[in-house]
Amino acid sequence: MLLNLVAAVVAAFAVTQIAIFTTTVYLHRGLSHRALSVRPAAALPFRTVIWITTGMRPRQWVAVHRKHHAATDTAEDPHSPMQVGFWRVQLGNAGLYRRVATDDANTQKYARDLPPDALDRVAFDHAFAGLAVGVTILVVVMWALGFPIWVGFLASGLHAVMYLMLSGAINAVGHTKGKQPYTNSATNLQSLALITAGEGLHNNHHAAPTSARFALNTPEIDPGWWLVRLLVALRLAQVRHEDVHMKTAA
Repeated sequence: MLLNLVAAVVAAFAVTQIAIFTTTVYLHRGLSHRALSVRPAAALPFRTVIWITTGMRPRQWVAVHRKHHAATDTAEDPHSPMQVGFWRVQLGNAGLYRRVATDDANTQKYARDLPPDALDRVAFDHAFAGLAVGVTILVVVMWALGFPIWVGFLASGLHAVMYLMLSGAINAVGHTKGKQPYTNSATNLQSLALITAGEGLHNNHHAAPTSARFALNTPEIDPGWWLVRLLVALRLAQVRHEDVHMKTAA
């Protein structure tokens, strides 16, 4: 029984990390800020991972995030702990996200460069279908490894909780707790960055939003940057600029 539970937790954490790395590299650094361009050979797997692990539509995620940057910690910010409170963002980030993501006018305003294509209409816009595929894959993999079917379902549920809590922490903790080397309302927390593929270096990101690298000072660590460098080495992506263009002063 204990082994089954441990397996479910490990599997959930692994899937969550895959989803987090895909979110930060493809949705955040790539699509939202154009800090890097991803070639189609890598973009399709990224889109598929987002679909089966989160069910999110990339253009909606991009629109919500761009609005966050345009109205950071103001009343128009989709998920500001300074406006709605720390715990509402930490625990209710999914609801705050959905409220803005389903606003077609907001998506048209902030993500007009990402119109839906044929693959979106056939597959990627159908969230429940993607999640069903993802759950099925996880259940089958865990069963093939010798675990009871319920372990796969438990891992799927734990993954959902982990992803939502880490996403909430990026917005809640990332605007309330940590260091502020640059003059903006976001914060850096290295411990959070280590489990969110670098997203915990939020103050750095707000200071240089078009940088594909979030670790700007020694000894900061940005795991997402490692994946970016791997993609570049495999000629599956191109970084917009290697030097860091600061938006705010230190």
